[in-house]
Amino acid sequence: MTRVALVGSPNSGKTTLFNALTGSRQKTGNYAGVTIEKKEGIIELAPGRQATLLDLPGAYSLDARTPDEAITAEMVRGARADESRPEIVIAVADSTNLERNLYLVLQLKEQKLPLVVALTMSDLAEKQGIEVRREKLEQALGVPVVVTSAVKRRGLKELIDEVRGLADRGAEAPVPGPAIDVDNSSARIIERYQTIEATLKSAVSRKQTARDVTRAIDRVLLHKVLGPLILFVAFALMFQLIFSFAKIPMDALAAAVSLLQDKLRAALPPGDFQSLLVDGVIAGVGAVVVFLPQILLLFAFILLFEDSGYLARAAFILDRLMSRVGLSGRAFIPLLSSFACAIPGIMASRTVENRRDRLITIMVSPLMTCSARIPVYTMLIAAFVPATRVFGVFTLQGLVMSGLYFFGIVAALVVAAVLKRTVLKSGTSSFVMELPTYKIPSARNLLLGLYDRARIFLRRAGTIILGVSVVLWALATYPKTEAPRGLDDKAVAAYRLEHSIAGRAGRAFEPLIRPLGYDWKIGVALISSFAAREVVLSTLGTVYAIGYDKENNTALVNRVRQEKTFTLATAVSLLVFYALALQCVSTIAITRRETNSWRWPAFMFAYMTTLAYTMSWLAYRVVTFLA
Repeated sequence: MTRVALVGSPNSGKTTLFNALTGSRQKTGNYAGVTIEKKEGIIELAPGRQATLLDLPGAYSLDARTPDEAITAEMVRGARADESRPEIVIAVADSTNLERNLYLVLQLKEQKLPLVVALTMSDLAEKQGIEVRREKLEQALGVPVVVTSAVKRRGLKELIDEVRGLADRGAEAPVPGPAIDVDNSSARIIERYQTIEATLKSAVSRKQTARDVTRAIDRVLLHKVLGPLILFVAFALMFQLIFSFAKIPMDALAAAVSLLQDKLRAALPPGDFQSLLVDGVIAGVGAVVVFLPQILLLFAFILLFEDSGYLARAAFILDRLMSRVGLSGRAFIPLLSSFACAIPGIMASRTVENRRDRLITIMVSPLMTCSARIPVYTMLIAAFVPATRVFGVFTLQGLVMSGLYFFGIVAALVVAAVLKRTVLKSGTSSFVMELPTYKIPSARNLLLGLYDRARIFLRRAGTIILGVSVVLWALATYPKTEAPRGLDDKAVAAYRLEHSIAGRAGRAFEPLIRPLGYDWKIGVALISSFAAREVVLSTLGTVYAIGYDKENNTALVNRVRQEKTFTLATAVSLLVFYALALQCVSTIAITRRETNSWRWPAFMFAYMTTLAYTMSWLAYRVVTFLA
């Protein structure tokens, strides 16, 4: 099958074009030996004739300066032993920013591969008064040029036709095998820029009277004072809406889980199998799945910010703040990605050029509030923080949630500053970043992104969390100790839980965590959640549901409120602990792969656990004193 590579700079519309061409016929993985994401899809060249489309990592040129660009350069040059060289290349160039994109196009042309240029964002170029004369551009470059708009699905058929034509001609002229070096001599670099200047002069014109929307918006959003203020308000509103809007679907999911438990109790005879299914599987997995709406809302906002072009502005605005801790604004993108999950955030750190800065970014990425923390935060906030209105717009619960996110950001910046001046000392990095034009986000990209995130979350719930829930049910059920006579059902259940394997383990662990305000039940949850943070809810759901009948099977939030050992001070301490602790085996594993050493994952786990314990102890003492 013909291999077609999609190559372009970041923010050029490459991923949008890839999604439009392949639709749902996509798969993702990693390149061999690295954690850089590899995306492949299938495109139809003709009825019964398909080709593989590779979405290569974004690169500004083939002069690799980051691991991302190295993968793209190696693939195009045919320098990877584990991957065959693509037979055709689609060079993606942003119509609104050809000055920046044509350098990569010229380098790709020098690689002697069948090449077609796809001009993206043509609709935005028209709105900005930019006229790209396709025929002139095609003549100047000496390769086919197709004008496209992935959002409006314009030019896709013409692009496929050009690829099919190149594939037909390629059968007569096979791609050479040996890797082709990139010519970086001064003479060739000067020649490329002279070609770009001449090409733009002949093929591109701009109406002087057209209103430049992007520059007008940037005068406000990038203002020294208004810019940071707008950014702060935007993120505060995002967290507020996440907490408020998700309540209705979350309540509906919780009701569905409770209804399913009731139906299974009525249908199955009492016994271990019923308890396993109802109190183990359904209670454990259901306690986590109900928070899916909040996860999707968070990702929706991040995707909207990224697709609109505002995400790059956020990095630019925060560059001054990042520079004070010794990092550049480029590190903001991996840290922002960590809001979704630390794993893609750590992987995104490869865009940071300086090795020591890259390590610092990796070390602090898990401190950002990932989506796995949202269920924990929401449960504790709902249980102990009243939904009081503040200034008539915000709620106290939403403000606390926002505060936790900013607490993670501040913690990451403080730790980064310490690391920059101690174990990873180095000079301050410069920050050069292209700001894309503003555009209306694609509904298709948004839906595909949310679908992928929901699939990943539910798969995690159906594997890791399900497995942990079953194991915990067994540990909390056996051995079945005979309770003293005269106790009611609730007291019998509590007695048996305390004398189970899980109860005994929690009792042994309790002296270590008692200074933080935690009892042995919370200790069981802490131990289990090292597999994944959100497992703490399935653990508490399983532990609190063991042996309870229908009348006592209340929601997890209400069960937490009923626990005498769960005070406000305990809740605050637990929030601080989960904000700072590294409780994710997957994050440790990906750090090992990214750094190619166990030294840094061990260091990350040690400093985060120490920091979490210390700050949680302090939080518990302060709240207890104030209360």
